[in-house]
Amino acid sequence: MEEKTGNKTHKVLLSNRKTGNFSGVVDVLSFDVAEILLETEQGMLLIKGSDLHVNRLSLEKGEVDVEGRIDSLAYSEVKDYGKQAESFLGRLFK
Repeated sequence: MEEKTGNKTHKVLLSNRKTGNFSGVVDVLSFDVAEILLETEQGMLLIKGSDLHVNRLSLEKGEVDVEGRIDSLAYSEVKDYGKQAESFLGRLFK
């Protein structure tokens, strides 16, 4: 079932925990072989796994393709992410 927020739809297609196709992506905030953090139309999406690679990135279309072993997908609100980053930075510079 598709739910629209604003003008874009967010979709996740996961195949055999090895490939993931994501649409409705606003930005890629960070990525390495263990974690990928995406800002999506539905909030922050943290992808955890091993040997993760971003195969295709099109921010104009809002699409990202990921390959590797995908162990988990976790969403959080964008506002929650900002609070976590702020508190982490606050602790770092004390």
